Amino acid sequence: MPPIELPLPDPRPDDVQWPPLRWRPPNDVVLLGRAVELRPVDPSLDAAELFDALDHDAVWRHVRDRPGDPHELAETMRSRIAADMLPWVVRLRSSYRDLAAGSIVGTSSYLDVAVSDARLEIGWTAYTPAAWGTVVNPDTKLTLLRYAFDDLGAGRVQLKTDIRNARSQRAIAGIGAQYEGVLRRLQRRADDTIRDTVLFSIIAEEWPNVRAVLEARVQRDDEIN
Repeated sequence: MPPIELPLPDPRPDDVQWPPLRWRPPNDVVLLGRAVELRPVDPSLDAAELFDALDHDAVWRHVRDRPGDPHELAETMRSRIAADMLPWVVRLRSSYRDLAAGSIVGTSSYLDVAVSDARLEIGWTAYTPAAWGTVVNPDTKLTLLRYAFDDLGAGRVQLKTDIRNARSQRAIAGIGAQYEGVLRRLQRRADDTIRDTVLFSIIAEEWPNVRAVLEARVQRDDEIN
């Protein structure tokens, strides 16, 4: 890796004051994408169907804390909500390939929320393998990014993934997020090794262009699939 010349220049020398994040969203909020509908997870109502959607070895290859049953998944979701995370359940708005309209196809979350700094992370994302490589992930990410920037007033949204998860790295880069670097030896994996984590972000100044590109991609992917 080539040496970095220090000190680094300030990329926003004329920065302006930014208000805090408008947090927390109401429990009954519904986010509509082109192909997906997102609602805050209700652990009591959603855990069984979400567990069935995610109960595949491939889903958990790079994700910790695989639940053993719907009850365990519900408790995980409750603990995340108590920690001020916001897990969303992802449903299809219409039938798609072999997946029925209204079916749960995955989950994604807002986490690491910093209200004063107007930033949050999108993570803990997992989909049933039948939805991989379809419009589901880009549409989900577009819907969550749109709500974060346009409704909550985020100045920064970050995304992270295991350095061994090449598919996730490509997916994050594919939505227009900027690679920021590698956080070395950051988090424990399920097998008790310590992973390096690849960090990406989108900031408010980039959002209009990212939104336009992602909207075009979602429309194209939806028509193809």
